[in-house]
Amino acid sequence: MGANTSLLSSDISDGIDNPSKLNLGDLPESCVALVLSYLEPPEICKLARINRAFRAASSADFIWISKLPSNYHYLFGKLLIDDKKKVGEKEIFARLTRPMSFDAGNKEFWVDKTTGGVCVSVSSKALTITGITDRRYWNHIPSDETRFRTVSYLKQIWWLEVDGDVEFLFPAGTYSLSFKLRLGKVIKKYGRPICSTEDVHGWDAKPVEFKLATSTGQHAVSKRFLKTTGNWEYHRVGDFIVDDSNIPTRVTFSLTQIDCTHTKGGLSIDSVLISPCN
Repeated sequence: MGANTSLLSSDISDGIDNPSKLNLGDLPESCVALVLSYLEPPEICKLARINRAFRAASSADFIWISKLPSNYHYLFGKLLIDDKKKVGEKEIFARLTRPMSFDAGNKEFWVDKTTGGVCVSVSSKALTITGITDRRYWNHIPSDETRFRTVSYLKQIWWLEVDGDVEFLFPAGTYSLSFKLRLGKVIKKYGRPICSTEDVHGWDAKPVEFKLATSTGQHAVSKRFLKTTGNWEYHRVGDFIVDDSNIPTRVTFSLTQIDCTHTKGGLSIDSVLISPCN
């Protein structure tokens, strides 16, 4: 980079004693595009603001094809069926980084802006929760802290069982699945939001068990005590591998604590996140 910088700033003889300078705008667009292809999308977008040449080069399709997931035509063509016009790969990338809802709005997918990996999030409303319809045990609480605008809150229960599943055409790769949980709930006090932990109890007696399984026969199990109050935490269940991006993968997952010798409560469930391990 030092040599390139000196080249751009040094005087160059034009053969008639009139020095000239090579500006960034004088670089061939193809050369600029090649350099940009080695950068991550946020860096490309920043450099596109330098001048017209960089802005034009940043729209080259070959740059963005390398940033998109291998099955981006499926993601864009199948799940954005209302948009029929031809757009470039840069615009496709931009649209896929915006969360897209499916399954009645209870699930979303998007492409990570930095890695280009596909992420899927499952709302707590899409989960099967034992006792969820009984307001003595559970409530759906509006929240500005979640993409789905609501969380499921456990006041108190003996038997905790939460199950869910998702089927999606994931690109080939390794993925991690996590539950987003918090001990406590947000309430307003003196007009300010605070996290109340008055219902939190029972999580130190037995660990919570997390499980996942895939349609390709992969399984993972993990157990841990829930300890931290007040903050959202991602509790990793395990990883799974997708070998064929042309076949949908079904993933089932669960959270249980079914020791009925004690009650437990004060748990907020936001969502389940599936994201690339890289």
